[in-house]
This record gives sequence, structure tokens and C-alpha cells, in this order.
Amino acid sequence: MTTHDVRDYGAIADGITNNAKAIQAAINDCAANGGGMVTLAGGTYMSGTLWMKSNVTLNIDVTAMLLASPNINDYSAEHVHHQRYRNETNLDRCFIYAEDAHDFAIIGHGEINGNNKAFPNEGSIYRPMMFRMLRCNHVRLEGIKMVDSSSWTCALLDSEYFWAHGIDIHNSGKPNGDGLDFDGTSHVYISDCRIQGTDDNICLQSSSKDYPVHDYHITNCELSSICGGIRIGLKSIGDIHDVAISNCTFNRIWREGIKIECTEGGFISDITVSNCTMRDVTRPLFVILNNRYEPDGWGSSVELDHMPEIGTLERLSFSNITVTDSEEMANIHHGFGNDIQGQPKFAGFRFDAAEGHPIKDVTLRDIRYTYIGGVKKSDIPSDYPRLVDKLVEPDVKSSENYWPDWSRTTFMDIRNVDGLDAQGVRLHALHTDGRPATLFDGTRFVTEPDIVVA
Repeated sequence: MTTHDVRDYGAIADGITNNAKAIQAAINDCAANGGGMVTLAGGTYMSGTLWMKSNVTLNIDVTAMLLASPNINDYSAEHVHHQRYRNETNLDRCFIYAEDAHDFAIIGHGEINGNNKAFPNEGSIYRPMMFRMLRCNHVRLEGIKMVDSSSWTCALLDSEYFWAHGIDIHNSGKPNGDGLDFDGTSHVYISDCRIQGTDDNICLQSSSKDYPVHDYHITNCELSSICGGIRIGLKSIGDIHDVAISNCTFNRIWREGIKIECTEGGFISDITVSNCTMRDVTRPLFVILNNRYEPDGWGSSVELDHMPEIGTLERLSFSNITVTDSEEMANIHHGFGNDIQGQPKFAGFRFDAAEGHPIKDVTLRDIRYTYIGGVKKSDIPSDYPRLVDKLVEPDVKSSENYWPDWSRTTFMDIRNVDGLDAQGVRLHALHTDGRPATLFDGTRFVTEPDIVVA
């Protein structure tokens, strides 16, 4: 394997010089000569947008940092694709980009630093992503630290065969601080990673029926966020299936530990979550089947231009999950500004779907949930909204993810599930709670449930 040291191309590791041309020249030469390794060592290399190439391994040595330039004009506004949320064009630019490339990697025990305190620049709304790839295959991230991205850390789009092993992502101070985001990407292997952020740690989504999302293996990871741990869906135009999540810890997550949202007409199925522990997680499991199209609201896909029919959500298994609250969960937790992410009255396990469109075949087995409790029945409204089919009742305010901002049960609210198998479920509140422990509206059990409240 040939090795290209960026210092041989004129790069200066002083943390001030823009080394984009030198680093890119090393990457281009490496690719032109059949591939090999490009090495950064011995200091801080500042740079603007870089393009990864096929058969190139970017090795950031433990002695090196790749630092994002504080100048937004150093990031290409063209040929780096775009952010796929309708309301987030300010995230279109990115630091490291790859398109139609294969067999490349970013490795090492050094650091990629997104320099997020520099954004938005004065007079600019833009916050570049750290890494985006489009239509790539056989890509690896290994051992690297990815710190202080100014928006998403990694957006992996319409690609296949991706490995993330032993990476450490840490984002704070800016919204949209996601970890690993996948859209239209299949055959993904994530293991032994630590991700701490300000939005979804890991996110699986589908913007197109042409790129189904399947064969995900997520294991041995540590997750923490002021928003979500693992999110599947919301953007769900195409299919998402065959996802295995195991042996992960979720700690101090102020919204959902795991949330599954089939909202844009697709088909989500065959999801297993096993052997996971959660500590101080507001809503450990949140699962919803609905339809939404809000062109001026949060989360609408660029690729969606109409209200979709309600899709299909089925064959979900959750087993050997332990959830424990500490006294910390008696507090209200905020995101940025006055944005409330979680509070005691907004907690618990929730499954919800419209009548006539049930979630099908759900297993809850060997679940231990110790919840903070302490909510008075008088603290929450008496009427709880229905979840409606917006094609049938477009003017009705429907139950959805961020509303209502209260829970009508202490532990578990399950509505419109066809085929629920609940065995070995043990529920306990640290403080007396005035709401019903559980509710099962429009739900058919496949066998007598084993649910104990103690």
C-alpha cells in the first residue's frame, strides 16, 4: 500500500493555514495511483471541503487533528448533494464528501473537529455537516474521534455496505447534533461506538422506494443525547426492514430511547431490540403509525409532495430491556432555549396508530421499568386526542410525536395494536403516580399478558 503524507504536498499543521488544496492533492494522487493511504500526523490541519475518492484510506494519526475551517466560504455550495429535510437547507454544505465512490475509509485514533463554535458565521445561516456520502459502497469508519460537528456528523445516503467500529462521536452546543444518519442505505454494521449528541444518535430513514433500508446490525454501543437514542423512520417513503439492535446502553436521553415512526406511507417491519439497558430516558419506547405532510413544519421530506396513505408497521420485538430512572428524572429537561425535551408527565412506553390501521405483531418480553412517577392526575388534561388518518380527517388535530406533551398513563399506553404478546413485564414507580398504570385501547393480545405493577 502506498502512503501519502499530506506534509509532502505542502500541508502545514499549525491550525491556521487552510490545507484543503494540499490534502485534496494527496487524496487525488493516491486515488490516481490505484489507492492507498493518506496520512495526517503531527499537529492540527485546518481545511475546508474535502472529497474522498475510491480505494483511499484517510488515516488521522493519534498525533493529529483535522479541523474544520471557521470560514463558511471554504465549504463548497455545489456538488455536495443537499440536506433532505425541507426546512434545513442551512445544512446543505459539508466538510468531507464522497459521491459514487467505493472501498474507502477514514481511520486512526486522531480527531476530526467540526469547530462548531465558529458557526453560524456572522451574516451566514450555514452550518456544515461533518461527513456526507452519496451512492457509495464498502465504506469504513474505524477508531476515529468525531467532535463538535456544527450539524449532523454523518449523513450516509443511497449507499450500501458501511462499517462503523470503535468510533467516538461527541457533539454539544449546537442543535441538529446527530451522530450517524442513514437514508436509503443498506447492509450497515455499527459496533463498539460511543455517541453523545444533541439530536438522534443513530437514525434510519427512507426517502425513496428505489433505495430500501435493510440489514442493520447495531451492537455494543453507548448512546446519550438531549433528544433521541435510535430513531427508525419519520422519513419513511420507502421500506425499512431487518434491523437488529442489541447489547446497547442508553444514558441520559431526554426524549426517546428508541422511536419507530412510520409516517410517510412506507413499510417498516422486522425490528428486534434485545439485551439493552436505559438509565434516565424519558420515553424508553415510542412507536407510531400515522401519515403527515407539513411543508412548513418539522421533518417533511424534500422528496414528499403530498399527504401519503398510512403505511404498514409490523413484527416488532423488544426483549430483555431494563429501564431505570433516578431522581434526576423529576426535573424538566430542555434542549436549546426554552424547548422542553422531557418531563415527568411526558414519559413511558407509547404505541399508537389510527383505527383501521393497527400496528401488527408486537412482542414485549422481560421488560423491567422503574419510572420516577410523582404525577398527579389533576396535572394532565382529561381528554386525550385520537390519532387520525389525515386523508380522511384533514382538519382534526391528531395525536403525533411531539403532541400531546403529556402521557395519560404512568408506564405504558398502547393503542390499536393487533397481536400484542406481553410477558414478564415488571413496572415500578419511585413516587406515587395518580394515573392508570397501563392502558390498552383497541389492542388484541395473542395470549394472556403477564404484567405486574409493584
